[in-house]
Amino acid sequence: MATNTTAGFAAADERLVGKTATRLSWGAIFAGVVIAIAVQVVLGILGAGIGLTMVDPVKGTTPGAAGFGIGAGIYWLITTVLALGAGGYAAARVAGVHERFDALVHGLVVWGVTLIVTLYLLTSAVGGIIGGAFRTVGAVAGAAGTTVGAAVPQAAAIAGVDKGDVREQAAAYLSDTPNDPASMTPEQAQKEIAKELPALAAGGAEGQQAEARIVEIVAAQRKISRPEAQAQVTRAKRQFVQTKNEAVSTAKSATDQAAGAAAGTSFVLVVALLIGAAAAGFGATAATRRRLR
Repeated sequence: MATNTTAGFAAADERLVGKTATRLSWGAIFAGVVIAIAVQVVLGILGAGIGLTMVDPVKGTTPGAAGFGIGAGIYWLITTVLALGAGGYAAARVAGVHERFDALVHGLVVWGVTLIVTLYLLTSAVGGIIGGAFRTVGAVAGAAGTTVGAAVPQAAAIAGVDKGDVREQAAAYLSDTPNDPASMTPEQAQKEIAKELPALAAGGAEGQQAEARIVEIVAAQRKISRPEAQAQVTRAKRQFVQTKNEAVSTAKSATDQAAGAAAGTSFVLVVALLIGAAAAGFGATAATRRRLR
């Protein structure tokens, strides 16, 4: 009897030893991801409710945008740590792992799958914002590095203006304009000067001809000498170039500030993601079961 009992236990032990447990349980990981996302959503709704209670436009006690944004970021980081920690703990606990490394792998996989799912859900909105921002930055930077003659077509393309339509409209305005500046009305003189401005901005031989035509019109309309008209045109050109340079400088400064803000946000997001991975790994290793002896 004793011999048979010992043999039975030995056979049972051999069957248990021969059945090797799986090192990675995807079912447990799926459960951890579901728990992490659920906790994140619940805490996010709670945070939105708390934030709305702080807004009181009637009494004027609404918090500032900077302080409100910092508080929201800190709350988001805390909720992410809690959600991923709970997800990693649940995954390792359900998987029944006994090795800390296996538990850590379960937690990191929960973090990675949660991140992929979150990015997938936000791809359309975030991708549109980022793509639009980089297209705007590229357009401004390209226009800032060109001459006035090249910047005008780029600005028209950005604004969606067809150059052919502009020429046709200008031709319609100037169809009845006399060639003699002295015979022009003030409205016709202004339209004729506007017609010559693109060539003046382009420079070169055509620019010189356009400038001479504008000087002739100014002299005839104001009944002053050509040197006086030339001085007025030169002064107007100088003011136009100064205004253009100021506009380009402002656009470049805004672009630099936007790029710096985007870079800072990227670094903060990377740090937050790494903290989330650490939280998931810590939660999973905390759930490691002790091996029964």
